[in-house]
Amino acid sequence: MDIMDTSPYLSLFAAFSYGIASMAMVFINKAVIMQYAHSMTLLTLQQIATALLIHFGRVMGYTKARELNADTAKRLFPVSLFYNANVGFALASLKGVNIPMYIAIKRLTPLAVLVAGFFTGKGRPTTQVTLSVLLTAAGVLIAALGDFSFDLFGYSLAFISVFFQTMYLVLVEKSGAEDGLSSIEIMFYNSFLSLPFLLFLIIATGEFPNSLSILFAKSSSISFLAILILSLVMGIVLNYTMFLCTIVNSALTTTIVGVLKGVGSTTLGFVMLGGVEVHALNVTGLVINTAGGVWYSLAKYQQKKSKLPKIMSNTEGHRK
Repeated sequence: MDIMDTSPYLSLFAAFSYGIASMAMVFINKAVIMQYAHSMTLLTLQQIATALLIHFGRVMGYTKARELNADTAKRLFPVSLFYNANVGFALASLKGVNIPMYIAIKRLTPLAVLVAGFFTGKGRPTTQVTLSVLLTAAGVLIAALGDFSFDLFGYSLAFISVFFQTMYLVLVEKSGAEDGLSSIEIMFYNSFLSLPFLLFLIIATGEFPNSLSILFAKSSSISFLAILILSLVMGIVLNYTMFLCTIVNSALTTTIVGVLKGVGSTTLGFVMLGGVEVHALNVTGLVINTAGGVWYSLAKYQQKKSKLPKIMSNTEGHRK
């Protein structure tokens, strides 16, 4: 039995806080990327800020995170690798993809999670889940046909980030259950393990050292500095709430929350930060995509609800 069964309030808080943080982070990252195009350097700064905050919090006694363990670090290395690949591709895709379309593409993550679950022995999805996922995918296709700002490279990066997001969510759920790690501890390992990989990337891609000189030049702007600091803080908040939601609930619940928060993000995306040309196909596709996402969430909720009586009856039978 998972933690959600014994702590429904924690489960609800984890899901709600992740939804709010995830929705806010899309707009904050888009705002930063519009002024500072070096996405990998931005991700590196976010991970450095996270690692330092948790380290000093542990040293000063504010957190109960355990010290780094070599064996645990080896097991969590794939989590860190997939996490950074997801965020890196997602940030890069925001350069060429507007927010409503970005959210529509990321809404395909439940499809990827279901496929991954099928190949790892979790069985076939129900008819409603399958149809809702297909409707979501159809919505992305229709919306893309009506997207006058279509950027093939940006779309490709967004689709690749969906794959990597699926992999790390599945691995986080498994790692939290097997190793008994808290969300803060997984966060700390993830940030620490990310740094060598990210430092190599910003040098290999040519971002460094030019990205730092541009960053120092732009830091004289109070507005840019404020949005950058907000991005670093929200990066920490998002990672914490995401890992918490995945451990307390499941990888699938985290993707469902992502689908639901996308409804609000899509609507706001049409009026904030620009880059969206309204067209009948675009709007129709996004509506279909959103409807598929909501239908998927309801189908998974009903499926899980129908399993609860069986679990409870089995538990009571064992007690007897």
